Amino acid sequence: MASVNLDAVVRSDFGKGAARQARRDGLIPAVIYGAGSEPQHILLPIHETTLAIRDRGVQLVLNIDGKEVKTSIKDIQIHAINRTVDHMDLLIAA
Repeated sequence: MASVNLDAVVRSDFGKGAARQARRDGLIPAVIYGAGSEPQHILLPIHETTLAIRDRGVQLVLNIDGKEVKTSIKDIQIHAINRTVDHMDLLIAA
């Protein structure tokens, strides 16, 4: 399984408006969950992430505030018309 390193930013604003603003700024809203931990809301860079997820089996190694988190893709929501990534659900890899 291939792995790709990405820098992620912790999300502080939530809701439809904040998600739309993030997408306009070139970021993809995402949620990391699993391994008995609380869900963590993050933002990923759109270009690097889109290139990385061409292979759905890829393992994303996220750098979040200096902490490395290995994740796998659970779900990707694609915009119906634009065919861009709207949101991602990621699972913490064991």
